[in-house]
Formats: sequence, C-alpha cells, structure tokens
Amino acid sequence: MEEILNQYETVHASDATIWFKAGKVEDFPTNRGGCIKYKNKQIAIFNFTRRNEWYACQNACPHKMEMVLSRGMTGSTDDIPKIACPMHKKTFSLVDGSNLNGEEYSIATYPIKIVEDEVFVGFVD
Repeated sequence: MEEILNQYETVHASDATIWFKAGKVEDFPTNRGGCIKYKNKQIAIFNFTRRNEWYACQNACPHKMEMVLSRGMTGSTDDIPKIACPMHKKTFSLVDGSNLNGEEYSIATYPIKIVEDEVFVGFVD
C-alpha cells in the first residue's frame, strides 16, 4: 500500500510545469469534492464556494489507503480550510496537507487555477 502514497507529492504553483485541464467550473459541485484522474493519480478537487476558493489534493486517505477524500466533508478549523475523511473523520489542511488531528501522516496538495471558466490543476510530471 505504501506504493500508492509514494506517487503523491505536494506541488506548489511556482513549481508546476504542467497545468492539466480538469474540466469546467460547472463540472464540480459547490462546497463538496469531485475527483479526476491524472496519469495514475486520483485527485480530489474542491470548489469551496463558502470561502470563494478552490483546492486540490490526493484522493487517497493515508490512514486506510482508500480513495475517498473527494467524498469527505469540507470545513474550517481556526480559519484553515480542511477536508475530513468520510470513513474515519481524520482531517487535513487543504492548504498544505498537514494532519489537523496531530498525527504524522499528511496528504499531498496541488495548485488550482481558473482560466475562463475552466479548472486547471498543476503538476510537475
């Protein structure tokens, strides 16, 4: 199962060399997640309209290795946007992927940009 997590690594907008067209804004539900596939990765995308922001992260929950984060609940803790795994309620920052429960494992996050009503996710490979 470790090989699943090894394929995910946080990308910062300034490091992105590929901007993958994930779909149109209307393809993604508001205040919930959707999922896309990029190469061998499943990426959860969140149109967090309550914050007027977009986020992307790995869809794999590092706790039980299930592809479920896109179905998790969005919210905020101390003004940090977060996703809660729908299976075990582990929470992760959508900004930097840190585990908000204080546990060691984290998630990879990816930059998003919206260009003329289209959603792009940044990758380095």
